[in-house]
Amino acid sequence: MSHGKVLEYVKLRDLFEPAAIFVMFVANSSTLQFVLLGFSDVPQLRIYLFLIFFTMYLVALTGNLIILSCIVYDRALHSPMYFFLSNLSLVDIGFTSSTIPTLLSTLLSSTRSLSFPSCITQMFCFISFGNLENNLLAIMAYDRYVAICSPLRYTVRMGHSLCILLVVMSWVAACSHALLHTLMATTLHYAGIKHVNHFFCEISEVLSISDSDTTSNYSLILSEGAVSVGAPFVCIILSYMFILLALFQLHSTQGRQKTFSTCSSHLTTVCLFYGTIVSVYFRPSSGGDRTAGIGQRVATIGYTLLTPMLNPIIYGLRNKAIKRVMGKVFQ
Repeated sequence: MSHGKVLEYVKLRDLFEPAAIFVMFVANSSTLQFVLLGFSDVPQLRIYLFLIFFTMYLVALTGNLIILSCIVYDRALHSPMYFFLSNLSLVDIGFTSSTIPTLLSTLLSSTRSLSFPSCITQMFCFISFGNLENNLLAIMAYDRYVAICSPLRYTVRMGHSLCILLVVMSWVAACSHALLHTLMATTLHYAGIKHVNHFFCEISEVLSISDSDTTSNYSLILSEGAVSVGAPFVCIILSYMFILLALFQLHSTQGRQKTFSTCSSHLTTVCLFYGTIVSVYFRPSSGGDRTAGIGQRVATIGYTLLTPMLNPIIYGLRNKAIKRVMGKVFQ
């Protein structure tokens, strides 16, 4: 089927949406090749960048696996806070693994092309795990709010069933959000070889090289996407507002220090994650301008690799219970 007939068919998607998506996906898969521009074209830099990012990736995987193993190993850590932390470690492993292996391959090999199905799969995984991290940070903020503002009712309010429900809802919401945006990207028309100005299939860069009208896609990102990212962020802000109010009501300096130390690890992670996201997405798309996209790619490393690498260090080195279990495990 030619692209002209495919586009004519897709115009009927209001009536036959699933069939139109499938036909467009097959048409793109047979004719399209995405070429990633990667992180650097300087041969002397690529090997050093590979060693740096590969080391960071190994540290991120090892650290999160250690945190996950410690929480599973010790029954004393089977509490809501550590249950959410174990899920965060699992998400960090998936988040880094959805993009960094592609980055490493572009630094080692001159072949940087991805098929359309591979690109769409990577886009879905990246959006899913990124949104999951966002949701889990909000849940952990709520958990800290309950622990500090209602300590006597903490066990009742953060029961086992509620914790599981919150995590399941986070996974369902994140996967639904990712599925919606990837399906919308699937219905777009691409032809020939397309150059993606990034080291992975980032959705805004993929939309910018489409031959179709992407107005509805960007409208969806600004509406549904803003809500799915903004709602957890508002939850975090509100939780810490109430925590600060409770902190000011404490008269003892020791009590304030203990309360602040309880939240400091989570607050550090939140600042790292949202700080790098703001630097990436609150700027116009590079739209194929390689020079303009360098800063975006560097900032993307911040939340796709740096934050997942630092999370185990932030939570592990500042948490006496985890350090105790790590000592037992290594012994």
